[in-house]
Amino acid sequence: MKVALITGGSRGIGLGIARELAAKGFDLAINGLRPREAVQDVISELAAYKRQVLYCQADIADGEQRRQLLQDVAAHYGCLHVLVNNAGVAPKERKDVLEATEESFDHVLSTNLKGPYFLTQAAANWMISQQQADRDFRGCIINISSISATVASVNRGEYCLAKAALSMATQLFAVRLGSYNIPVYEVRPGIIATDMTAGVKEKYDQLIASGLCVQPRWGFPEDVGKAVAALAGGDFPYSTGQVIMVDGGLSLPRL
Repeated sequence: MKVALITGGSRGIGLGIARELAAKGFDLAINGLRPREAVQDVISELAAYKRQVLYCQADIADGEQRRQLLQDVAAHYGCLHVLVNNAGVAPKERKDVLEATEESFDHVLSTNLKGPYFLTQAAANWMISQQQADRDFRGCIINISSISATVASVNRGEYCLAKAALSMATQLFAVRLGSYNIPVYEVRPGIIATDMTAGVKEKYDQLIASGLCVQPRWGFPEDVGKAVAALAGGDFPYSTGQVIMVDGGLSLPRL
C-alpha cells in the first residue's frame, strides 16, 4: 500500500494531482473545505482507478483541524508515504501593495504558508517514525508553489510572499530530512487553467497569444499532476530540495 495525502485535492490542480497519483497506484487521502456530499462525484471518479479514496474535510489553516486530518489518515490507512501540500487561496480582493489589508495578508498566509509548514512538520515526524519501524519505508513531501514565488505581482503581494516563503520551507525541510532519506520537492506551476484563474482568463489568453510562454498554451492540472507523480513515484531520488518548473517556459529569460 502506498498512501498519498493531497490538500486541496478535490478540485483544480489538486484534482489533477490526485488523478495521476491514483493512476500510479496510490491510495488517496483527499483534503478540502467542502462537505463530503459536495465532492461525492470526485470521490467516485477517483475510486474508478480501483484505489481507496478517503475524503477528509479540514481547514489546514487551523492547527486542531490539521491534527485531526492526520489522525483520520492514520485511523483509515495506518500509514502515509506522500504529502502533497497543494491547498491554497488567492486574495479575496486583488489590491495594490499600497492598499492591501492585514486581514487579507493573514488570510492568505495562514492557508498558503502556515498550514503547509506545520502540516509538513507533523507529517515528517510521522514519516520518521514509520521509517524507524520499517527500514523499507519510503516517504516524500511535495510542495506546490507558483511562479509567483519569484515573479512579482503587485496586486496580490500577499500571495507572492506566501509562495516565496513556501519555497524556502521546501529547502529547510529538505535539509532537515536529508539524513532520513525523505526527499522534499517544490513543483512550481505557471498559468494553469483552474477555477482560481477563471476570472483572469481573458487577460492571460491575450498574454499567452502574444508570447508570454514558450509553449503557447495554458497549463492544465494534469501537467502538474504528471510532475508530482514522477516525484512521488521515486523517479528523482537524488534531487531533494529542487524546484520542478511546470510553466511552459514562461520563466525562461529571453531576448
